[in-house]
Amino acid sequence: MGLDQIRKRIAAAEALAGRAPGDVTLIAVSKVQPPARVEAVLAAGQRVFGENYVQEAAGKWPAWREAFAGVDLHMIGPLQSNKLKLALDLFDAIHTLDRPSLAQKLARAVQARGASPQLFVQVNTGAEPQKAGILPDDADGFIAECRGLDLPLVGLMCIPPEDQDPVPHFRELRGIAARNGLRGLSMGMSADFERAIAEGATHIRVGSAIFGARDYG
Repeated sequence: MGLDQIRKRIAAAEALAGRAPGDVTLIAVSKVQPPARVEAVLAAGQRVFGENYVQEAAGKWPAWREAFAGVDLHMIGPLQSNKLKLALDLFDAIHTLDRPSLAQKLARAVQARGASPQLFVQVNTGAEPQKAGILPDDADGFIAECRGLDLPLVGLMCIPPEDQDPVPHFRELRGIAARNGLRGLSMGMSADFERAIAEGATHIRVGSAIFGARDYG
């Protein structure tokens, strides 16, 4: 489909939802994509990218940041505590703050650095046992705990179950964010980002629809 077509669809969805042009940030999910595909999207002007794996991002993004100014890199995969320092060196935003132990380690690291990426709490709206994230019933308490640690939360993130209508999950995430005074809503992927925009998404994560199918080799 390609970047231009995705941008047009985002603009149309923003207009349909009565939202201002540019209200939604497109995160191009570049994990496991061949370098030539990523460089083509960079050359086309895209500057916000998402990666799932710290080590993979560390191996490619420092050089691309040298070559392309203004890159904004977002961590959208599970964050292991032993990769925390490297993640803080690499990423401008982390969308997967998903457990108290990580919040505590992150708070200590951020305090020592004197700076923090933007932080989103991942909420497991489908209560799926195989998926990371804070359960919806625990979200308010966890958000309060993060704020008590002086972590600069900007929003929430969710990945709805693949076999369910995503809209109720988007609405649940929006409700949790609203009652906690958080504006950021990281929700919506290649198959459902227009519905996410209609429900208030501020960040959408699109990979295959921009780059083509991934080759995991």
